[in-house]
Amino acid sequence: MTDRATEPFDLSHRRTYFVTSNPRSQPTGRRVTRVRRIAAIAALICLLPALVSYVAVLTQRSDSTIGIRTVEWLRGNGARGLVDRVENLYYSLTAPSKGGPPLKALPRQSGAVAVTPVQIPQIRFHLPQVRHYRPPNIAPVIHPALPGEGVWHSTFTGGGSHPPVLITSFRPEADYPQLVAGVAWIDHTRTSVMLYPGISEPAVTMPSRGPAEVPPTRRSGLVATFNSAFKLQDSGGGFAYNGHTYAPMRPNTATILRYLSGRVDVVSWHGGPAVPPDVVYARQNLPLIVNGGRPNPNLSDGPEWGATLGNAIMVWRSAVGIDRHGNLIYAAANDQTVSSLAGIMIRAGAVRAMELDINTYWTSFITYRNAGARGPANLLADMDRAPTRYLTPDDRDFFAVYLR
Repeated sequence: MTDRATEPFDLSHRRTYFVTSNPRSQPTGRRVTRVRRIAAIAALICLLPALVSYVAVLTQRSDSTIGIRTVEWLRGNGARGLVDRVENLYYSLTAPSKGGPPLKALPRQSGAVAVTPVQIPQIRFHLPQVRHYRPPNIAPVIHPALPGEGVWHSTFTGGGSHPPVLITSFRPEADYPQLVAGVAWIDHTRTSVMLYPGISEPAVTMPSRGPAEVPPTRRSGLVATFNSAFKLQDSGGGFAYNGHTYAPMRPNTATILRYLSGRVDVVSWHGGPAVPPDVVYARQNLPLIVNGGRPNPNLSDGPEWGATLGNAIMVWRSAVGIDRHGNLIYAAANDQTVSSLAGIMIRAGAVRAMELDINTYWTSFITYRNAGARGPANLLADMDRAPTRYLTPDDRDFFAVYLR
């Protein structure tokens, strides 16, 4: 009989038995695959709300490009800091250099028209003459001035001898002789200015947002349209429409508003969180950049002028202000800081002014040559959006100027 204790120790048998009998020793590749699959499913579950949100943004009603909507979605979903840094870097790298050859001629403003004076028949008796105010031409910054620089031109063929809207352009900075600013002057005695909510901005809950475009029934008297201000979530400002306050008004904040009398003004808000009964609409955006005909002394404070680009990045900027006669002034130009924009407004005659929207995609001032919104033209030829903007639904709120 063989003694089992004396049999040779079969190591190979023992190793085989150990490997096949221990569940913890399954092939590493299988475990890795399983872990990866679980991680992928978990990541998909985590990303699903974001994916649903992004798809909703892309499929909702909008007039903006997919790229713009993607950037806006990223800003609103946790990537604001990254987007802002990229945007700041881009504008810093593409900022113009000082100096360079001066322009030989100003770019043509296609909205300017030659108006034939209205022939008034002679009257045998004398009437007291009422002098109609017309702003003085804007004094040139760079000498010699170019032909037509700072000279006002009519935009509406039906405006007669007292045009409702005048436009001009000039070079605002001697250090950058190729930059051109566009300016529009709106006669308060001949116009009525309305504010219209856009498809998605301001982002407030309203019983009705309206058409988000110039109503077709009102286009017969349309003479101009222009962009509004920052998103409310970026500026923190208030918004009132049709006498109702939808976002609380903030004190010491620049505000463009219209009263029941039809008068439009640009002020620093010193009222309460709700507009009084005599205010039709009010739109706020940051502090005034011009007050008392002088620039705001805090223009060098970057955070006060928005977290996206601040005050010093040179980019397309726009502003609206009021002159000492109560007429509106609009200005826009590429490669502007908040300080240089304030300088443009002061030179154009504004006693108070506020910054409106910035960036190439959002800055628009459009005039209309003929009644019925025919012959639309941008204030400056290099404005990005088509002059038919606001004749179809637009994402952002905007202002429309009508002939009285």
